[in-house]
Amino acid sequence: MNDKDIPILKALRDYSNEDIAYFHTPGHKGGNAFRKIGFEPFDKDLLSLDVTEVPGVDNLHCPETSIKEAQELAAQAFGAKHTFFLVNGTTGGIYSMILAATNPGDKIIIPRNCHKSVIGAVILARLQPIYISPELDTILSIASGISPTAVKKAIIEHPDAKVVVITSPTYYGVCSDLEQISKLAHDNKMLLLVDEAHGAHFGFHSDLPKTALQCGADMVAQSTHKTLPSMTQSSMMHVKSDKVNIDKLKFFLQLTQSTSPSHILLASLDTARYIMQQKGEELLKDIADECNCLRDEVNNTSDLYCLSKTDIGRDGIFDIDNTRITINFSKLGLSGTAVDEILRSKFKLQVEMSDLYNIVAICTVGDNAESVKRLSKAIRTIAKEQGIGLNQIESPSLGAIIAMPSMILEPWEAVYQSKEDVPIDNCIGRICGEMIVPYPPGIPIIMPGEIISKDVIDYALDCSRKGIKMNGMKDASLKYISVIK
Repeated sequence: MNDKDIPILKALRDYSNEDIAYFHTPGHKGGNAFRKIGFEPFDKDLLSLDVTEVPGVDNLHCPETSIKEAQELAAQAFGAKHTFFLVNGTTGGIYSMILAATNPGDKIIIPRNCHKSVIGAVILARLQPIYISPELDTILSIASGISPTAVKKAIIEHPDAKVVVITSPTYYGVCSDLEQISKLAHDNKMLLLVDEAHGAHFGFHSDLPKTALQCGADMVAQSTHKTLPSMTQSSMMHVKSDKVNIDKLKFFLQLTQSTSPSHILLASLDTARYIMQQKGEELLKDIADECNCLRDEVNNTSDLYCLSKTDIGRDGIFDIDNTRITINFSKLGLSGTAVDEILRSKFKLQVEMSDLYNIVAICTVGDNAESVKRLSKAIRTIAKEQGIGLNQIESPSLGAIIAMPSMILEPWEAVYQSKEDVPIDNCIGRICGEMIVPYPPGIPIIMPGEIISKDVIDYALDCSRKGIKMNGMKDASLKYISVIK
């Protein structure tokens, strides 16, 4: 590997090697603060690269040298016209692309199972959300993909909407038919924005689903740190359309991101791009093959069910991510959260997430055959030892997952209303003043400004009882809900 192939890393190393006395941020001064007291949990070389926007290192918000070159290299690698590095995670990218594509008061078509950052952008931009329901996966008991039919219906009913936002893939690895959805949006002069947080790796192997850009998306936000080898909180946004106002987008990227971006995060994005360009296809093939073996072993185990390519065509599943493992344990009478705890405590394995029914394990180029085989063996052992004699788990109403309660106030209006905390048993029929978000996966089950139903309360309480944390609420214990006075 040659430093010149990774321009941000080269700039940081060059600066570190100049033996400069640091009279600038950050406060650890190239790691000296830790070395002075003999504290060495941080790698010296890593901290020596953690600098600010000094000459020779470049500035994320007006890149001219290494960052500009790195973003151009990333645009080539991901098939974009413009690529922007993100240090506030994909959330900052979602905020920026929605704010750039709309004006206050605009209608925006979004999936009911979108990530809470999409709702955050709707609130910040003061938009009118038009919700579309995902399909329901009745086997896994999850919200699935968005059908082109649902998008078409929303467009016909709201032809004045400016933007369609789709989440694909979902947290569970389910992809929607983005090519058809893109055509529908563009035929009606709307932009298609895709939250592709969990699909940054798609473009580096032909057996994986097509990327959102390949399917015609105008703007895409990806969590590079989730499925590619960059550091946590580092992401990218890609633009392929000439219809996007790039100057407006750059303004909102500066508005929603730190004015002190981490150059280590930026260098990790640059490095991840380089690794995937050089070795991505080979590394992804190896891990996808191991994942497919795991799927076969799990699906050959009585009462276990693992999402696979054979599911394509049902319940809104247009395609799936081969490297994501979604396993349902409901027939064994085990909740996903219970399996998650067993895997961690007994087998020293930590999966990405668990819900009422499933676990989700993310496999990337950082995994190997041994680790995937460990996971497969542990799951089959749990099925053999833990599931004997148990009854199928009882499911709360699936409708609560994608319920569309009556919206009395726009989300942004509700945020600014006076509120009061009311015991949860007394909240049915009241207007919600906050988001209720089981986390993971981070999908709100009710938004500010909507009427609280019994189904929503029952689902939230069931999630909480099974160990799923509530996010977005003042009282995460669910004793109270903040409602509009």
